[in-house]
Amino acid sequence: MISRRQLRIKALAVLYACNRKETVDLETAEQELMLSIRKSYDLYHYLLLLLISLSDLAREKVVLSARKKIPGPEDLNPNTRFSENRVISQLRKNEQLRHYTEAMPALWTRKDKLNSMKALGRWLSTKGLSWNEQPEVVKIIFNEMTRWDGYNAYMNSPENNYKTDHRFIRDVVTKFFPASEDLAASLEEQSVYWNDDLPFVASMLRNTLGRFKDHDEGNAIQLPPLFTNDEDEKYVRILLRKSILNSEKNSALIDAHTTNWEVERIALMDKLVMQLAITELEEFPEVPVKVTLNEYIEIAKEYSTAKSSTFVNGILDKIVKEMRASGTMNKAGRGLIGE
Repeated sequence: MISRRQLRIKALAVLYACNRKETVDLETAEQELMLSIRKSYDLYHYLLLLLISLSDLAREKVVLSARKKIPGPEDLNPNTRFSENRVISQLRKNEQLRHYTEAMPALWTRKDKLNSMKALGRWLSTKGLSWNEQPEVVKIIFNEMTRWDGYNAYMNSPENNYKTDHRFIRDVVTKFFPASEDLAASLEEQSVYWNDDLPFVASMLRNTLGRFKDHDEGNAIQLPPLFTNDEDEKYVRILLRKSILNSEKNSALIDAHTTNWEVERIALMDKLVMQLAITELEEFPEVPVKVTLNEYIEIAKEYSTAKSSTFVNGILDKIVKEMRASGTMNKAGRGLIGE
């Protein structure tokens, strides 16, 4: 479920953190990486819960309107399209979502202490996920959503069926959530791991919603696992570990191909992006060279300077030519031999 692009970015973040320290503990770095990835998966479930919480608030408003001493026509005949959205009703019943997000206090005792990343990860897994402690945030996001053109078009649409409900929820997670400054600010306050995750998680949610069908009750709909397969977890662990272990060697390789620039003068993020790229070129024969180059050039464009993508592209191109000539990069697999 977690994309390779997101895994690369997670590895880059941990590599950057390691580079800012004088000593590197590989085990701690790897624990930090896996915790960061797990927090993305938490955010995925957290945003599904947000849909339910927004709908719950809409239901509360319907009830309060009906209790007015002098209810108006809209109070007596409220628009319940969002509060009773069929897709959200499926989420309410989903057993997998409930099981993942419920608190598990039995896993943590008074004897346990927060003295390592592993302990922190274990403690976080006992807390559960809920918006109950963020009622004001839910209200702010709900009010923002009701001012959104997409919401008003949905609420006033002449069509009222599963298809329109499904299309609206898809638009909420792919258009409204990523654009909401209030949501982004709240997530940033709640976890440092969620600063850049919202666009990626929105994409995951879109893919998940594609599995929802009108005839499903919702309780048995399968949500995707953290990793699409075992290879993805193995990939990101090796990528980080080998990048740390071979940091000096890869730095020297970059320096040798940087005309008129000393490696110390290169932007740190550019340097780390290229170290990851070199590691991927060397350690993963099944990944095409073009895929590796394109991915890290895009990451440099997003996370470093305006000129970084051109600079990184030029240096990596020289390095790839040398690696091919020296035989230090061997691609294997269908369509990759002799690449």
